[in-house]
Amino acid sequence: VQLVESGGGLVQPGGSLRLSCAASGFTFSSYYMTWIRQAPGKGLEWVSSIYSDGSRTYYADSVKGRFTISIGNAKNTVYLQMNRLKSEDTALYYCTRSPWYKVESRGTQVTVSS
Repeated sequence: VQLVESGGGLVQPGGSLRLSCAASGFTFSSYYMTWIRQAPGKGLEWVSSIYSDGSRTYYADSVKGRFTISIGNAKNTVYLQMNRLKSEDTALYYCTRSPWYKVESRGTQVTVSS
């Protein structure tokens, strides 16, 4: 199994970033894919999930209306478009399969700061 996140960085409050997760080594179509995050000194937080065909999406209340999860045309890529970023979105973001809390990758750092 390989899950490789990219797209993180430093952004000012109110800015945008798009995270990508390239998945391989498993049957992508059998899974919900999820973005989770871990802020400094805190536990894992579920952010958003999507069914592999893109037909169903779910969001945490804290990101609803600001973040959009999607499946890439190549079908093995998951995106997280993050708009109107806030300082509290600062975290290490991971892409996961099931269960959502099982981290199998290195993550990508998102820092929201002026």
